[in-house]
Amino acid sequence: MGGANFIGDVGKSNYISPNTLAIGGIAKWNRSPRHSFRASVIVTKLAGDDSNSHESRRQQRGYTFENNLTELSAGIEYTFWDFNNYNGNRASTPYLYTGFTYLLYDALELRPATGTILKYDTTGSIAIPMVVGFKSSVSTNAVFAFEIGARYTFSDSLDGSVSPNNDFQERQFGDTNNNDWYVFTGITFTFTFGRQPCYCNF
Repeated sequence: MGGANFIGDVGKSNYISPNTLAIGGIAKWNRSPRHSFRASVIVTKLAGDDSNSHESRRQQRGYTFENNLTELSAGIEYTFWDFNNYNGNRASTPYLYTGFTYLLYDALELRPATGTILKYDTTGSIAIPMVVGFKSSVSTNAVFAFEIGARYTFSDSLDGSVSPNNDFQERQFGDTNNNDWYVFTGITFTFTFGRQPCYCNF
């Protein structure tokens, strides 16, 4: 659970400024004391409002948008130090995570007559997650973590500034040379189950 914020052509340009709720689930397979295979799903609503921007040009323009987004991600989590919560001692370490992400989101378009950005379809894209976090064992079978993760998307259409299918080109705005980003900031709880792992074969 945590918050999400958008970085693109509408609204604030702050890198870390959560303004919407994000919730999801996560699963890990600890393959060694230093790395895990990880999969997750996050559901959130990205939102931007030019009136909250520090740029006078955006404030004068006055666009707003909301986009429902579902993220599916899989990759590798790498810890800086050995992390083993089965030896009876409390374990903690910083970690990095990256992999591949698929996004399912609203296709938006600008309606010039009213200056509003509205949904007209649903579409998808891929993204690269770049996550840094810190995790600590609460007990032998529970781990708490805090993380901040930026997602670089292969799309410039999350805010409606560019059509996903290059339609409505006359309605495009903003910097079409830069793709959109969004950031998840939040906490995770994971619980171990099954037999104690053996790392001797990996």
